[in-house]
Amino acid sequence: MPRPIVTTKELAEACERLARHPFVTVDTEFLRESTYYPQLCIAQLASTDEAVVVDALAPDLDLAPFFALMANENIVKVFHAARQDIEIVWHRAGLIPHPIFDTQVAAMVLGYGDSISYDQLVARITGDQLDKSHRFTDWTRRPLSQAQLVYAVSDVTHLRDVYQKLLADLGRRGRTEWVSEEMDVLTSPDTYKLEPENAWQRLRTRVRKPKELAVLIEVAAWREREAKSRDVPRQRVLKDDLVADIAVQAPTTIERLASLRALPKGFERSKWGLEIPDIVKAGLARDPKTLPSLERNKAAPNGAAIVELLKVLLRMTAEQHAVAAKVIATVDDLEQIAADDNADVPAMKGWRRDLFGEKALSLKKGRLALALEKGRVTAIERS
Repeated sequence: MPRPIVTTKELAEACERLARHPFVTVDTEFLRESTYYPQLCIAQLASTDEAVVVDALAPDLDLAPFFALMANENIVKVFHAARQDIEIVWHRAGLIPHPIFDTQVAAMVLGYGDSISYDQLVARITGDQLDKSHRFTDWTRRPLSQAQLVYAVSDVTHLRDVYQKLLADLGRRGRTEWVSEEMDVLTSPDTYKLEPENAWQRLRTRVRKPKELAVLIEVAAWREREAKSRDVPRQRVLKDDLVADIAVQAPTTIERLASLRALPKGFERSKWGLEIPDIVKAGLARDPKTLPSLERNKAAPNGAAIVELLKVLLRMTAEQHAVAAKVIATVDDLEQIAADDNADVPAMKGWRRDLFGEKALSLKKGRLALALEKGRVTAIERS
């Protein structure tokens, strides 16, 4: 039965053994419901020879050997949906695991669907059904049960088989470089830097006027700083819909703030509520010339119709090449392409441009037409 690693000596010895292999599979279990940064509870690692579970909350454990393994350039670190795992390492050690391989990204490139879950991918590749009963367990409680440890180990042992199958498929289909481009994004520090001035970009709300954007930037930055200093989730400071409401309504007095329907009862009288009007005023006082451009949000003539045509082209392309549509282009990409032939979006770069971007421009310019042929959408070049 698996036994968790609880001392630095044990961890160093395990990492030394793991480092002899060309790849290790990695997973983490964490808690982020009550803190700004996720709290690492355990880390699971596996080579082709063994699998270990590291108790990251053990009082006599220094995670330095684990972080050194993550930084070892001679070993590929294999994750599924790597972003949150990498975020934890970045926060705790100030480094990004490299080189890495994300099986979720590889699966999308190979046509397994948009953002396929780990248990679904394991079932499709190995035929095994993973035990999901401990997915939402409390990983901060000690001691860890044998059932929890077995669940944790199975995550990284199945990942070995998934990785080797996907890697072989990528090689056969000539798509290894496609995944490499995505790994460059996942291993860029810019992906994980949480600058308060850029916090507004994480919000899905869209503002239409410069003054709304200015207030949104200021309020989102304030929320980011507050959440970080209080070590609480952003939503516990201000919910996203309230940030958007403040940006549009721009309340410059406590009375106007109190009138917002999304405001929690009594918030306007709190220490933080009293600060909001001044933050709004700071946003309204910003020089519009210092703000990011809103041009990308302006609709092109017949923009909605163009976007719908691009969606059809995207789906057709995804089906033809057995690639998840989401990894080729997002709806935001399509909207920007509809508005601007030179849109600075991933869909117009690298392999995505070759696969889809050039066709998208041809469709916009009337050089390409879409038609139904035997019940399937097909593209027809026009002279």
